[in-house]
Amino acid sequence: MRIHSVRVRNFKTLRDVHMKGIPNFAVLIGANGSGKTTFMDVFGFLRDCLAGNARTAAQKRAGFAQLVSRGHESEAIEIELKVELDFQGDKTRLVTYAVSVGQSDGRVVVKHERLSWKRGSYGRPFNFIDFSEGRGEAVVESAEAFGTDIKEQDLEREEQVLDSPDILAIKALGQFRRFEAASQLRELIEGWSVSDFRIEAARPEPDAAPAEHLSETGDNLALYAQFLSENHPETFNFLLKNMAERIPGVVEVQPEETGDGRIALRFRDATFERGFLARYVSDGTIKMFAYLALLADPEPHPLLCVEEPENQLYPNLLPILAEEFATYATARKNNAQVFVTTHSPDFLSAVPLESIYWTEKRDGFTSINRAADDETLRNLVAEGEKPGWLWRQGWFVRGEDS
Repeated sequence: MRIHSVRVRNFKTLRDVHMKGIPNFAVLIGANGSGKTTFMDVFGFLRDCLAGNARTAAQKRAGFAQLVSRGHESEAIEIELKVELDFQGDKTRLVTYAVSVGQSDGRVVVKHERLSWKRGSYGRPFNFIDFSEGRGEAVVESAEAFGTDIKEQDLEREEQVLDSPDILAIKALGQFRRFEAASQLRELIEGWSVSDFRIEAARPEPDAAPAEHLSETGDNLALYAQFLSENHPETFNFLLKNMAERIPGVVEVQPEETGDGRIALRFRDATFERGFLARYVSDGTIKMFAYLALLADPEPHPLLCVEEPENQLYPNLLPILAEEFATYATARKNNAQVFVTTHSPDFLSAVPLESIYWTEKRDGFTSINRAADDETLRNLVAEGEKPGWLWRQGWFVRGEDS
């Protein structure tokens, strides 16, 4: 499953942006306040809508009035994804998922939600899901539903009423395998990781608890390391080897029980017999270990969103980290995508031009530009210039708001 394009309307500064032809590894650059974080939050917003509902997702962001684009408060937020889904084992289909979130009688609701598939370049798409404010219909799917010969009137449909108009239809229908496309899309969004890693959250020793994945803030880093070491020792040993190569001197990282129901993470330097607890280790060491651990997850996230990974990291590590992200995104076994925002020329110089997008703000709203579409940038890179140098020299900036 892979996202091919994202279109967003009326979400904060994203008045109308369309990111097309998205590669497995995509890097966003741009000035502070130009919309990079807002774009990444689109994925977080959708995931929060699915985990709870549209109302709670808006409340988490200070309410609908703070989400909707300035001057367009009466309109709905619209998000459209073109996503490649699997079917019949070894085949794929490109489907469109569109959802609009607005207000009705002062309450946040899902105004419209549609999951559709177009058999060719022309013609009206089949709607597998078509809902408005909690009511609609869904196609009961079979292998023939994705076929090229079936007629729309022959599709079996069920009318459904959701418990509340702020619930996504894919949340309810995705629980049932007879709605296969909804189920796949639900699993895709549930698996997204929108990283908000915080050094201070990763340092303390948390209470013992299950942790099969690294949390978005990193506050369960020690628990996740313990899970890997106990349940996936080969993966954990590879992680330690990788870490030792990236941070010279670090020869061992081990989770250990403190004796009072907590789990500590201890880092050992080659010059010391006993390691140091995470709370006493450098920010860069902890952050590099957390990212490598995230990328070593035995059940890879289908989408990783990581903001400014360069913070607290030594510049020489940034090209290596960019390579790690790219490897994760292109590994066939992962079937994953990675979105990263950065201000680092060192990180950017290790990224192919085809993976780079830049944001800029004009008249208060964001636009997103694909670097590979710019002839000047293509020519400069072809002549040997590094994207990071071009970024530093201002070649990606075109008339932004001051």
